[in-house]
Amino acid sequence: MKKQVASHSIRFRLTLSAEKYLEYYKGNARNIVVRSEDNKNIKFPANAIRSFLTHDGIFGLFEIQFDENNKLIKIIQID
Repeated sequence: MKKQVASHSIRFRLTLSAEKYLEYYKGNARNIVVRSEDNKNIKFPANAIRSFLTHDGIFGLFEIQFDENNKLIKIIQID
């Protein structure tokens, strides 16, 4: 299997309570829209950050990585 290499990445901060994420989990919303550190709006599937969910929610600085076709590769937590 060919490993995907990020061609670019964008950093963003996310503050999302567990109650708010429940709306995504229930299927009431599919995508999350955030503003990046360089002031761009980015939209990605809510399930891409599920692994960062705690009892309190999802909080911190994240980096979303894309391939050359702007397809999401992964999201990592920076802090």
